[in-house]
Amino acid sequence: MANNYCVSFLLFFTALISLLPKSYPESTNQYSDEHQILLGLKRYWGSSTVLGRWNSISSDHCRWGGLTCTKGEVTAISLPQQTLMKPIPPSLCLLKNLAYLDLSYNNFSTSFPTILYNCSNLKYLDLSNNAFGGKLAADINSLSAKLEHLNLSSNRIMGEIPPSIGWFPKLKSLILDTNQFDGSYPVQDISNLANLEMLTLADNPFLPAPFPVEFGKLTRLTYLWLSGMNMTGEIPESISSLTELSLLAVTNNMLQGTIPTWVWQHKKLQYLYMFNNGLTGEISSSVTAVNLVELDVSSNNLTGSIPDDFGKLINLTLLFLYTNQLHGSIPPSIGLLPNLRDIRLFENMLTGSLPPELGRHSPLVNLEVCENNLSGELPADLCFNRKLNDIVVFNNNFSGKLPESLDGCYLLNNLMLYNNHFTGEFTKSIWSVVTNQLTTVMIQNNNFSGTFPTQLPWNFSRLEMSNNRFSGPIPTLAGQMKVFRAVNNLLSGQIPWDLTGISQVEELDLSGNQINGSIPMAIGVLKLKALNLSGNQISGTIPAAFGFMSELTILDLSSNALSGEIPKDINKLNLNFLNLSMNHLTGEIPTSLQNKAYEQSFLLNPGLCVSSNNSIPNFPFCRARAKTNNDISRRLIALFFVLASIMLVGSAVAGFLLLQRQKNSQDSLSWKLTRFHALHFTENDVLSGLCEQNWIGSGRSGKVYRICVVDGEGGSRMVAVKRIWNAQNLDNKLEKDFLAEVQILGEIRHTNIVKLLCCISSSEAKLLVYEYMENSSLDKWLHQRDRVGSLVPLDWPTRLQIAIDSARGLCYMHHDSSPAIVHCDVKSANILLDPKFRAKLADFGLARVLLKTGDPASISAVGGTFGYMAPEYGYRLKVNEKVDVYSFGVVLLELTTGRVANDGGLEYCLAEWAWRQYQEYGLSVDLLDEDIQDPANTEDAFAVFTLGVICTGGQPSVRPSMKDVLHALLRFEHKSRKRSLQHAVSEETTLLES
Repeated sequence: MANNYCVSFLLFFTALISLLPKSYPESTNQYSDEHQILLGLKRYWGSSTVLGRWNSISSDHCRWGGLTCTKGEVTAISLPQQTLMKPIPPSLCLLKNLAYLDLSYNNFSTSFPTILYNCSNLKYLDLSNNAFGGKLAADINSLSAKLEHLNLSSNRIMGEIPPSIGWFPKLKSLILDTNQFDGSYPVQDISNLANLEMLTLADNPFLPAPFPVEFGKLTRLTYLWLSGMNMTGEIPESISSLTELSLLAVTNNMLQGTIPTWVWQHKKLQYLYMFNNGLTGEISSSVTAVNLVELDVSSNNLTGSIPDDFGKLINLTLLFLYTNQLHGSIPPSIGLLPNLRDIRLFENMLTGSLPPELGRHSPLVNLEVCENNLSGELPADLCFNRKLNDIVVFNNNFSGKLPESLDGCYLLNNLMLYNNHFTGEFTKSIWSVVTNQLTTVMIQNNNFSGTFPTQLPWNFSRLEMSNNRFSGPIPTLAGQMKVFRAVNNLLSGQIPWDLTGISQVEELDLSGNQINGSIPMAIGVLKLKALNLSGNQISGTIPAAFGFMSELTILDLSSNALSGEIPKDINKLNLNFLNLSMNHLTGEIPTSLQNKAYEQSFLLNPGLCVSSNNSIPNFPFCRARAKTNNDISRRLIALFFVLASIMLVGSAVAGFLLLQRQKNSQDSLSWKLTRFHALHFTENDVLSGLCEQNWIGSGRSGKVYRICVVDGEGGSRMVAVKRIWNAQNLDNKLEKDFLAEVQILGEIRHTNIVKLLCCISSSEAKLLVYEYMENSSLDKWLHQRDRVGSLVPLDWPTRLQIAIDSARGLCYMHHDSSPAIVHCDVKSANILLDPKFRAKLADFGLARVLLKTGDPASISAVGGTFGYMAPEYGYRLKVNEKVDVYSFGVVLLELTTGRVANDGGLEYCLAEWAWRQYQEYGLSVDLLDEDIQDPANTEDAFAVFTLGVICTGGQPSVRPSMKDVLHALLRFEHKSRKRSLQHAVSEETTLLES
């Protein structure tokens, strides 16, 4: 019995083993095949953010990012925003169970990839937001018959939509918006898609045609977007059968007629957008579509009044009825809606007051009711919930004081109250720096009073407050300010010398006030386009600095007490309007202004005169100096005497120099010295020091020497000399380097830019003589300490100060130099340090002067240093200041991480590494250089690291300006000092207590 049992067991075990080879290896092979297919995709497409983590070492690809597996087999691939460019390869469809494919937001630019016809199990396909072009193939239905979702939105596909688009029996969403389809609507074909729940054909240049009546058959539709596709006629009644609709958008068409009653009574409709058509008639008085969340029927020709039933739409968050012909009052019930966030009723004929409860019961964010006939006071609780961003009520008849709720309305961004009848003291908290969101304040033509703080908030970009009763001194306009108009107020005192801080103000109008004192010279640094100081009590002279305001086109200084001559530098300006009338000016009017175009510009200045008969009428001639015959004789005798003396002295000097030339073939006559500063040394002092023992390194275009030269009476100083030698081999590139440094550095005067003392040139060599920076470059202190054992690590306060100094130099170049300058080679090796570790920018061999501020300068070849170069530097023909912002961002990353800009390859580029670390792991102390990993420094170091990541953004438009970067660094420094002070006080208190 036992033997039989053993035999039976052995037979069963043998049979079981025999089955294993038929199943287990097959599963293993399929798993292995998918693994290899995926690795092939990575090799083909390259290592994007997600694909870079697909690792051949890892045996379980189902754990890789962007993949989903079912029972160990790949069923979904999601790779959006991976910058993929190569066409979709055939190997993708070897993944036999692939049902979900999302390749949206990449850079594909082929025609529609028919290779996907081989993915027989696809249910979900998203190729949106690429650059696919051409026409859709007539056999588009060759895609999987199982397809439920097809998204081709935001591509460049053109032509007609083929009829076969309607041959997908299971299709639930068809998204074809934002392409270039230009044929007829595929009405009959799409109306056959009985299971369709989402349809978008918007923003395509279809041939004009009526609203498709046939779409009424698609009774399962919940989302219908047909905007911007040249629809005409009326909205058909057949669409009322779409009882499941939650969104209906037919904006930017040519529809006419009234809005059907069924729209206002739809039970499930949540989002209704019909703006920018030609719809007419009144809104139904019976509104029962209580599920509406967003309603926009603006920019039509709607008439009548706003129905009181809108107060029943308790889910409503957005109400847009602007630019119609609505009249009557705004129903008070709208002020009771609990979810209302955005109400825009401007450009109608509405009357009465705003709903008294508006703002109290809902998180109101935006109120725009301008261009109506509204009256009364603003609701008391308008900003009750502290969410309000915009108050736009101009051109009405509002009156009274501003509501007290605005006193804590710290999220305000735009405040436009102009052309009303408001009174009382203006809310002081608006000027508070705590209100850091506010950018635009337009309150002109009211009856407000009040005073300003010393400095307006940083974010203010526009402040218009003319024709009110504001008093007190003028504030400083630091920050983003572009326009400041304060005409006809009661402002007094002098114009502050630091009027603009570091603002970007372009229009400044302080006319009609009580301002006295003189115009500060500092006004010349502004980039003003229009300046009006008329009708004040300003005295003194007109500063010559006006001649530097190259963008100034409007200048009005009339009706003041200005005296002295009109500066000749004003000749440099290209003024469209000039008024200096009613002052006490004297002397000759500048010659460029002596023409009839300016005949009204100098009235009632009795001391002014002209020098030409054909210039401004009714002005006296300037008194000419009499020239008698005796004067002429004496001058001729003196002239002959001087000429004779010069000839004699010149002959003697020439003879002496000729002898010297014979004695020394490298004498001073072969060298030309151009000074940019007062110097005590000669070219011979420099030339004698060009020897090997004074050589300290090599720059991009020549050797650099440290030379001791004479400095004053018996003193000496060190200078750095860059030599560009050997004229026979001096190519155009080095010649341009030399000219760029001489042109730029010779004219710059800034504490944080290395000083070019002079240049010395001959037919055989070119020399640039700089001030010597004792502590060499930042690169040496960050990256070469191991080779130079005597260097100690830089502490965090020193690093932050170096960053600020460098930012100040670049900020000057970009924003305060005219024309603006792009350095084009910002790097740690070009940031030099003085004995106190204050930083200066150096090496302008690649710099380009912008022909106009803000305009990019053409470059003929790629320059800069790998690891610091912005991405666009290599493939764009034009660059602007944002290439320097990118490079400076890399320097910030060097200062915080201690890493070099690159280790010799793209994979090790510091900017790329920092971005990946920031995206994947956030801010960790491991990011920081170990020499600054003190807990007291980490907060500031993280902030500067993050700023570096922002500066190295791939798109130039998203990078901040150097002015913004400097402001941020100064803010970090302020916080750091404040913490240090608090820490010191805390320690002192602890010591006293002990």
